[in-house]
Amino acid sequence: MEDYHVAKFVKMGGHELGLFAIYDGHLGERVPAYLQKHLFSNILKEEDFLRDPHRSIMKAYEKTDQAILSHTSDLGRGGSTAVTAILINGRHLWVANVGDSRAVLSQGGRAIQMTTDHEPHTERMSIEDRGGFVSNMPGDVPRVNGQLAVSRAFGDKSLKTHLRSDPDIQDTTVDGYTDILVLASDGLWKVMANQEAVDIARRIKDPLKAAKELTAEAIRRDSKDDISCVVVRFR
Repeated sequence: MEDYHVAKFVKMGGHELGLFAIYDGHLGERVPAYLQKHLFSNILKEEDFLRDPHRSIMKAYEKTDQAILSHTSDLGRGGSTAVTAILINGRHLWVANVGDSRAVLSQGGRAIQMTTDHEPHTERMSIEDRGGFVSNMPGDVPRVNGQLAVSRAFGDKSLKTHLRSDPDIQDTTVDGYTDILVLASDGLWKVMANQEAVDIARRIKDPLKAAKELTAEAIRRDSKDDISCVVVRFR
C-alpha cells in the first residue's frame, strides 16, 4: 500500500469547506505523503480560491508538482496520482484529478463519473509529442516508456518530460438529488463499475462503513492493486 487519503472539514473566511482526496503512490510512499500534507493547503493559499476555484486548483497542482520535483533528494524518484474534491458550503463541489484514481457522484442513484482516467493509450499523442512512447511490454498494460501505467502524475522526475501533471477539473451544484460521492484508487475501479460502487455505498447509511465495504468487496473480487476509498454522504 502506497495510498494516502484526506477526509475533513475546515473553516475559511466564514465558509465551510469539505476536503476529500485519494493519493495513490508508486515507487514509494513519500510523494503521496507529501501530497496529503501540502496539496490542499496550497490550493487554499491561492488568493482568489473562493472567487475562482478552477484557476486556483490548476495553479496549486502545478506549484505542488514543481515542489515535488525540486525535492527529489528527499522525496525520491517516485510519483503519485491524485483525485481531490472540495465541497464549498455544502453546495458547490469541485473535483480534480491527475492519473487513474476516480471520483463518481450519485445523483438520485445514477452514477456520474466526475473524473477522466489518464491512461497511456488514451493520451498516446501527448506522450509521443513530448518524445516518449507507449508500450505494452513488459506485460499487457500500456505504459509510458514501458514503465508507468498512467499518463499524468505528480513527481516521476525520470519520466517528467513525457508526462503531464495538469488536472482535469469538473464542478457541479449539490442539490436534493445528490446523495453520494465515492473517491477511490484504481484498485477498486479495476474490479467494479461506477454504478456498482454507487449502489453499494447507497445501501449503507454510515459513509465510513460504506467505504470499508467497498474496499472489502474489491478484495473479494481479487483486486491486485492498492485499494483506498472515501465515501461522502450528502445531507
